[in-house]
Amino acid sequence: MEEPRVLSSGRLAQLAPGVYEQLVTQAVKERLQDNAAMRADVSDVPGDAVVRPLAQHVSQLVEHALSAAKTSEQQREIAARVIAALGDGYAPDQIAPGEAIRQLREVRPAIDLNQQSKERPETPFSDVALITNASSEPSIGSEIRAELDSADRVDLLCAFVKWQGLRTMERELAALKERGVPFRVITTTYIGATERLALDRIVREFGGEVRISYATKSTRLHAKAWLFHRDSGYSTAYVGSSNLSRAAMLDGLEWNVRLSNVMTPALIRKFEATFESYWDDDSFEPYNPDVDGDRLEREIKKGSFAGTTTPQLELRGLDVRPYPHQVLMMQDLAAERAEHDRHRNLLVAATGTGKTVIAALDYRDLITHAGRRLKLLFVAHRQEILEQARHTYRSVLSDPTFGELYVGGDRPTRWEHVFASVQSLGSYGIENLPAEHFDVVVIDEFHHAPAQSYELLLSHLRPQEMLGLTATPERSDGFNVKGIFGGRIASEMRLWDALDADILVPFHYFGIADDVDLSRVEWKNGQYDRTALGKVYTGNDARTRAILKALRDKVGDLTAMKALGFCATVDHAHYMAEAFTAAGIPVAVIVGDTDNAVRREALAQLRAGDIKVVFGVDVFNEGLDIPDVNTVLFLRPTQSATIFLQQLGRGLRRAHGKSVLTALDFVGHQRKEFRFDLKLRALTGVGRKQLVDDLHHDFPYLPSGSQIVLDEVARENILENIRTQVGLNVNQLAQDVRDHAGGRDVWKYRLADYLAESDRTVADVYRQGSNGRSWTTLRLRADRSEPSIHITTEAARETLKVGRLVHVDDRERADAYLRILTNGRLMHEMSTLEQQYARMLYFTVIHEKDRFTSFDDGLAWARGQRAFVEEAGQLLEHVVDVARNTPQPMNLDKETVLKSHAHYRREEALAGLDILGWRNQNMQHVEGVAWSEVYQLDALFVTSKKDSSGFSPTTMYRDFAVSPDRFHWESPNDTKASSTPGRRYLAKANGETHTALFVRERKKDEIGTVPFLNLGTVQFASWNNTERPMQITWDLDREMPLQVFRGASAAS
Repeated sequence: MEEPRVLSSGRLAQLAPGVYEQLVTQAVKERLQDNAAMRADVSDVPGDAVVRPLAQHVSQLVEHALSAAKTSEQQREIAARVIAALGDGYAPDQIAPGEAIRQLREVRPAIDLNQQSKERPETPFSDVALITNASSEPSIGSEIRAELDSADRVDLLCAFVKWQGLRTMERELAALKERGVPFRVITTTYIGATERLALDRIVREFGGEVRISYATKSTRLHAKAWLFHRDSGYSTAYVGSSNLSRAAMLDGLEWNVRLSNVMTPALIRKFEATFESYWDDDSFEPYNPDVDGDRLEREIKKGSFAGTTTPQLELRGLDVRPYPHQVLMMQDLAAERAEHDRHRNLLVAATGTGKTVIAALDYRDLITHAGRRLKLLFVAHRQEILEQARHTYRSVLSDPTFGELYVGGDRPTRWEHVFASVQSLGSYGIENLPAEHFDVVVIDEFHHAPAQSYELLLSHLRPQEMLGLTATPERSDGFNVKGIFGGRIASEMRLWDALDADILVPFHYFGIADDVDLSRVEWKNGQYDRTALGKVYTGNDARTRAILKALRDKVGDLTAMKALGFCATVDHAHYMAEAFTAAGIPVAVIVGDTDNAVRREALAQLRAGDIKVVFGVDVFNEGLDIPDVNTVLFLRPTQSATIFLQQLGRGLRRAHGKSVLTALDFVGHQRKEFRFDLKLRALTGVGRKQLVDDLHHDFPYLPSGSQIVLDEVARENILENIRTQVGLNVNQLAQDVRDHAGGRDVWKYRLADYLAESDRTVADVYRQGSNGRSWTTLRLRADRSEPSIHITTEAARETLKVGRLVHVDDRERADAYLRILTNGRLMHEMSTLEQQYARMLYFTVIHEKDRFTSFDDGLAWARGQRAFVEEAGQLLEHVVDVARNTPQPMNLDKETVLKSHAHYRREEALAGLDILGWRNQNMQHVEGVAWSEVYQLDALFVTSKKDSSGFSPTTMYRDFAVSPDRFHWESPNDTKASSTPGRRYLAKANGETHTALFVRERKKDEIGTVPFLNLGTVQFASWNNTERPMQITWDLDREMPLQVFRGASAAS
């Protein structure tokens, strides 16, 4: 085939088969029309994503035209016409007529003792390059030395630092210090490669700041990168394979990409943003040679993969810092207590993820708040758990004498802080303990709770705070311990957060079709009938051969395999054991009635590698701690996300030599009732709609190192199943409501009950827009009586507006809205703050252009809509009940009902700041800034993911969280520093006027318009001397919730 001819501008004379991101121009249309043998796929560019492709298109055309011009005068004329076409605002950017085309090379003080120009690298500051240390190009070391001479700030991200690499640039680094240039280094002790001498000299001799991750067993930091900040805007960076070592700097076969703020501004922005996020991350600790040198030596000597099992927190009193997933759980727990007045709470987290650390930190917070040492009872069923728990509490509290043991031969004397076994308490007589003696009671491994001693303990004691800890809330006997807590889990560990924290090994989950049709297997009590399921699998030799083949394909070396197999029934487990034995794979079976001695021996053989698989039914769901397990086999369908994570968690513990967990899930054709989405959402942490997109694109956003791989048949089976759940149309959802209501009257069936019983969310019930739906419209369809005797179709349609309240997450606002909808008071009869709530409610769910004559008119209409008011009550009751935030009043000169850490629709927030009112109903501030004259406040509305089409590296790093208390913001594009808003922003450095920050991740979700989270007031921190747009960093007066930070961070 003849090669297509490429034009100088990069266009193809013929459109060859392949992928494109080419704008459809007239030339492209003609080429497509001329080639009838080809079929083109064309899609619209979303309105929020057109800037980049248009800019690239015009840039290519301008460069081509300039290259084709025969004289410099023609080139100047083309440039002048293009700039003129942009408008008068760009007139200052014209090149002065008649002058030579020149470049500004440097600006320095007029009185400068050093008249020498700055050294320049071989690669121009405005260019990009690939540097490979080839003989015909400059070495990476020489380029970096030259870059250092003109940098205003230098950042280095490097997995390890060695003196031999550092000594090649001693002179340049010394000059940095002499010029007062900040030099920051982030590194690790991974594999013991970093040298203390190098870090000590960076700090002592070159004035650098160093932060270290002391992880020796694994590291999330493999990057090698330099960033040279220049206030002139000509920042550059190098990203590649070169650590700070001699080989990397001089003669290694290293590849490094040179970035430029001129050519690749989006990548420089991402580098800056991500480095700042790392720098503020607690896992990278400041290094002071005089204080931390000995610790650094110890960590370096630990070397590569020293030790055995899970990374442990180094508990050092006030220095104890929780992992991010632990912070999230503590925030959830705080919300349960502060906002919902719930003081019996259950935490669910996988074994090895630090539940006891959470309990200890929580206790420290409680005593800090109370101002006294609260009496504590910590209960567990094994002595080693109690000893480790006491050690954790002592470390967190910096008190080596804290706590008494009540287990074995130890007995407490003071009875103030007791770590007791349930057996010892039972022998003592739980009824002999004063019911209110202990302020805080913590019960570890809470899944043992229904035992008689636990039941007596729970019923007798009345502490101020009761906290249950468990990895297994759903037990093999069907009992779910969350029932003891009113059916609620205060917080459940997000698997992906623990994976991000690197305390669990990554997983490789393979979904493999087994060609078994389960659509006719009986469905009972929300799951497959176990007996019927077992009969389908037991004796199915074809399926077993497929399982063995997949095992050899995916695991490879079966001699190193240590696997657990989860079966449907006891007969199924024994059948699988016989089949594997016949295939030459040594196995064992453990079921409920297996003798304890036989069980211990089988698990010991699995640890030793003498047997390769242990098959069971539900016995492994709980109480099993074998970190060596590196493979799990899901040999039956598991719908419960909790049980699935319990089973998966058996293999996620870290162990020496274990880098990944292999999970093989054998997928058949399911009944329509089966919820595959629950399992995959537990794995990925995404919503149902996003799940379908991720299935199509092979799950691109999993935690680092983890993979989900589905074969084609399994993918289609899963997609078909998930579509039936995600894409339920209104008639199917109405049928679902009818089914779950059973014999109950659908008009007495409450929204909260349906959501709990069906395992659905408000996102399933509510939709905005022309095809909207509400709880009332669903019940109207579910009501078989026609016409309904309960409500008219028109009245039901008005309830669609209630869906605009799904975001309300503070009880005070919910109560105020319901009070306003039911008490009939006129605006002038309300207090000032009540009027503010009324305006917010009006603009959120009532306002229609030119429909009402006053606020009172609109409120009167809403109060007359019985179904509207009734549904608003049910929805607000539910959304506030499940909210996990802790709203607080804003710090302003004048009181407002808006709360920090509460969600608001844009128009709702504007009304709360007295920007929207009856005389000013302009609701066009979609993004950007709104100024409140009443509060002397700029409200900044930020959508972090501006491109609705998905990942967009050119727009993602404009507005982002640097740390939980710092945010980088970019003003509207036309804002100059000399403009009225620009002067107002800069004056905030002196405390003039207020600023509040409202953020959201994206514009739309499954329901409709996404509300903003009010992060509260912020203070001016810095401005980087840019304009059109201005880039400003703000310090938050209140740290943002960690979950929000993780979504808004550049390093998320």
